[in-house]
Amino acid sequence: MSAGGEHLKDEGTKRQVVLAGGIAGLISRFCIAPLDVVKIRLQLQIHSLSDPFSQQITNGPVYKGTLSTMRTIVRQEGITVRGVFANTSLESNEADGGVYRVFGKEIFPPRLSYRGTTQALAQLGPYRPPPSIESFLSGAVAGACATGMTYPLDLLRTRFAAQGPDRVYYSLRASVVDIARHEGVPGFFRGCSAAVAQIVPYMGLFFTAYEALRPVMTAWESLPVGTGDAAAGVVASVLAKTGVFPLDLVRKRLQVQGPTRTRYVHRNIPEYTGVIQSMAAIVRTQGVRGLYRGLTVSLIKAAPASAVTMWTYERALKALQEHNVAADR
Repeated sequence: MSAGGEHLKDEGTKRQVVLAGGIAGLISRFCIAPLDVVKIRLQLQIHSLSDPFSQQITNGPVYKGTLSTMRTIVRQEGITVRGVFANTSLESNEADGGVYRVFGKEIFPPRLSYRGTTQALAQLGPYRPPPSIESFLSGAVAGACATGMTYPLDLLRTRFAAQGPDRVYYSLRASVVDIARHEGVPGFFRGCSAAVAQIVPYMGLFFTAYEALRPVMTAWESLPVGTGDAAAGVVASVLAKTGVFPLDLVRKRLQVQGPTRTRYVHRNIPEYTGVIQSMAAIVRTQGVRGLYRGLTVSLIKAAPASAVTMWTYERALKALQEHNVAADR
């Protein structure tokens, strides 16, 4: 087991892991929320950017690139402030669903599941898998647990980000009531199969790459002090994100299905019924490139998000441990 692996998986109590993860997730979510909204808007856009005719018959905005999309959203939807967030509409559409899932999807179950699975595998003794396989299995289990526990919040996040000036939902509570009334319990889990199919290899690949890269990058003297964790997180996230991106795009399009499908900012989203059917339809109508709409902004988002999350997590955990040691004296 590498020093990097032991450091990430074995240090800290469960309480310290949760607190450090929560701090890291909140800071990361706040930093990259605008890019997340841009990514979702681009993923839901189906008309061809190279075909002027398809743009003329589109009932909705035409987004062309990250910066252009940001300017369009700010120009058409303005700037709003909600609660403690001083956000543009890029962030406020995301805020209702995003912050609620920081401790849920991105931090609480992943960290505890990853830690618990690793400790369980360590009990296998001579049958314990190699470090790389152990990291992959632990990451995959962590991702699956997190996705299953918090998927409804992920669906709400997508629907809030997909809204334009004409609101579909005005609050988190209103969205839950509306979906429960008109779509029932299955409505909260649209696209869940794509999410599980995506998150298992994503988390497995991410943690495997992170565990392998972290000890190497922290040893590089050319990097500024303390940035090895961030650099490893960036590379690991980019590799994993690219590998599973088509499933992420399909998940987003399935999440906005239902009676509100034609009310979002893109009003021409086709009706999809399943993962395989959705992927086949996208390839047939938009080509293979259609499966990678929004990949650029997704990678741009993944880099700072992973860097901030992993860097903040390591330092928050260390600070909590030092605080406990000082308190015990």
